[in-house]
Amino acid sequence: MSSLLMKRNSFSAFSLESPCFGATRERHCHLCSCGVRHVNTLPIKGARTMQPFRGLSKAGIAVSLLVSVEFCSFCTNWSNRRWLCGLWAIGVIWDTDAMSSNHFKVEHRYLELPDSFYTRVQPTPLKDARMVCFNHDLAREMGFHAENPEDWTGIGAGTELLEGMDPVAMKYTGHQFGMYNPDLGDGRGLLLWETVGPDGRRWDWHLKGAGMTPYSRFGDGKAVLRSTIREYLCSEAMAGLGIPTTRALFMVSAKDPVRRESIETAAALVRVAQTHIRFGHFEFAAHHEGKQALKTLIEHVIALHFPHLINLPEDERYQRWYVEVVERTARMIADWQAVGFCHGVMNSDNMSIIGDTFDYGPYAFLDDFDAGYICNHTDQGGRYAYNRQPNTGFVNCQYLANALLPIMNEDDVRRGLRRYELAYNERFLQNMRDKLGLAQEDESDLSLIMDTFSMLHEHHVDYTLFFRGLSNLTSKGSSPIRDLFVDRSVADGWLERYEQRLQSETRAHDEREYRMRKVNPKYILRNYLAQQVILEAQNGDYEPMKELLKVLKKPFDEQPEFEQYSAPPPDWGKHLSISCSS
Repeated sequence: MSSLLMKRNSFSAFSLESPCFGATRERHCHLCSCGVRHVNTLPIKGARTMQPFRGLSKAGIAVSLLVSVEFCSFCTNWSNRRWLCGLWAIGVIWDTDAMSSNHFKVEHRYLELPDSFYTRVQPTPLKDARMVCFNHDLAREMGFHAENPEDWTGIGAGTELLEGMDPVAMKYTGHQFGMYNPDLGDGRGLLLWETVGPDGRRWDWHLKGAGMTPYSRFGDGKAVLRSTIREYLCSEAMAGLGIPTTRALFMVSAKDPVRRESIETAAALVRVAQTHIRFGHFEFAAHHEGKQALKTLIEHVIALHFPHLINLPEDERYQRWYVEVVERTARMIADWQAVGFCHGVMNSDNMSIIGDTFDYGPYAFLDDFDAGYICNHTDQGGRYAYNRQPNTGFVNCQYLANALLPIMNEDDVRRGLRRYELAYNERFLQNMRDKLGLAQEDESDLSLIMDTFSMLHEHHVDYTLFFRGLSNLTSKGSSPIRDLFVDRSVADGWLERYEQRLQSETRAHDEREYRMRKVNPKYILRNYLAQQVILEAQNGDYEPMKELLKVLKKPFDEQPEFEQYSAPPPDWGKHLSISCSS
């Protein structure tokens, strides 16, 4: 591991010389009985009255010295806990020789919330873990470079923590399939820390598959290889499509057996996002913690993720914030609908407060268009079917609204809710105009769009291939579109109407279709593609996964060398059963 990534058991480079501490100085390196190499340092009340020394270590890490207490949350023996001089990382400064001038800062602002919002938990170590995939492009966005990804394996496996990491399981509640559940929280994931990149963007680091927490209910807290690959693939596919999403930084596999429908092998994902706070956090605060906790939470979220609202009067600040949350949610779902994405589990605890696509489980992209497509076979009532996603997003905003009523004016909340329909319709209509290549607005456009969906539904036309074929109509002709229909006369009739609508457009054909190819992907993460790379990975070959990821990074490009990934699914791949365990 590079000098930047000082493991908690490696402190030889740090100087603890400070006039504040004298004989109490101590290097805090140990191997805890829980098996995780770590030092959990917590500032003591009153430490702020001391004058900490701040400087740069030889590794280039800015640190502060604070009196702290060291303990492992798995250790119940107080003899394992001792007072010491701790190193508290406040920022990471790149070693200019090795890492140029890039840098990021280490924080853990979630710990500013009341301790009812989390529980400190150490990860459960995985056995014989290996690095599967590391997202170098994303790491550079975040402000660092991993020269040797293998050095990060221990972080993903839960056997090592970096100085400054303080793992917590977040507490939240939420509505699941319309029913309120108070017993939710991070049941298999831990928030490790936060970093702030050189561009000012904040990143939560979340270890998914970290083992049991107080919120695991009856689960084992583990993630299986299959589900971890699916989340890695889809989060990066959505990023490639330009849709707000959590991201996958890296994943590891392990030999630990995990029982699901059958015995599978364990894996873990380090997922990053601007925040992991959900609608469910606000439901927990409102229904269980009270008004003050709710205000603390909303001020925390505004300060970190909506800073442009900070200086507004309180009532206006809260009202404007809620409007933005509603609008972001509406626009996100409009983007889902435009690319044919089905989430599968749109519970309120899976809704990001900043409008990111969150928690990939039984998701799917449409193959043959089916307006009522249900991607989660446990959703027998079709609550989260494709055509119900916009309404479900609104219902989730209602759940959030109810949680906010103790601190917001009811009229302000109602006005905020009304923004959902407007924001959704504006974004969806614009998305579809872009997909059809319509730059000039026409009052007939909505009718054309809805008739197009009806046609695709009735004739079971592949959604992605139809719009991509439309993006090459001039250069490749109508055959790629007509061939998608059993009854080609239906396609001919629609194409005639479409050509008539294009007569009111002013752009040249080649310019229009160039723009259309920037919004109509050639490559999407079809379920059968995900299943193929999962089967290869289960046999120990991760190269197909890496190749698919490479393709999904540029979904709008032709990529002729990867043409096979644009093919429609074989018959076996059209009806894959995906459940919440996936």
